[in-house]
Amino acid sequence: MGKSLFITFEGPDGSGKTTVSTAVANRLIEEGYAVLYTREPGGIDIAEQIRNVILDPANTAMDARTEALLYAASRRQHLVEKVLPALAQGITVISDRFVDSSLAYQGWGRNLGIEEVLAINSFAIENHMPDKTIFLHVDAKTGLKRIQKGRATLDRLDQETDGFHQKVYEGYQKVIEMYAERMIVIDASQQVQQVIEEAYQQIKGLLDV
Repeated sequence: MGKSLFITFEGPDGSGKTTVSTAVANRLIEEGYAVLYTREPGGIDIAEQIRNVILDPANTAMDARTEALLYAASRRQHLVEKVLPALAQGITVISDRFVDSSLAYQGWGRNLGIEEVLAINSFAIENHMPDKTIFLHVDAKTGLKRIQKGRATLDRLDQETDGFHQKVYEGYQKVIEMYAERMIVIDASQQVQQVIEEAYQQIKGLLDV
């Protein structure tokens, strides 16, 4: 049914990426599409171990460049072990986050520079960029309110300052401009079922071409 694509979901914390991407992937699988759902950082054992190091609230001493390199290392292992083999088998991969997150969070949010962080990740992914990206747009203030209301525990990045999350939001706007042809922007301030439906229709349209 259709063709295989590499599709990612992006957006600031609190945009609903995990809820929406999981719901869309499950619906497509139920309808008979060959779809593999995964996430970053993580998705496979080695990458999940790196995820635990990155997000552990106890790791307050972590340097910004160390953080960027750990994300890139996790991404590389996830890509070669899970994403590329699935695509080679004709399976569409839907991933909760990919390289755009690093550009926004570490490149802009941590002041490392988008181009500098892109260079690290270009080495890691060898030009295997997503075919399309669903960007769930919500402002930083709304996203933070959702996090504080909806999560029992906050990881190291969740606990960052409001100023950091605002910078991440600004970084994402720059990434959207850089990759405008790849981005499908959806208003994530809507009711979650509406966001899920819009994302589903967008991806189904891509797969049915």
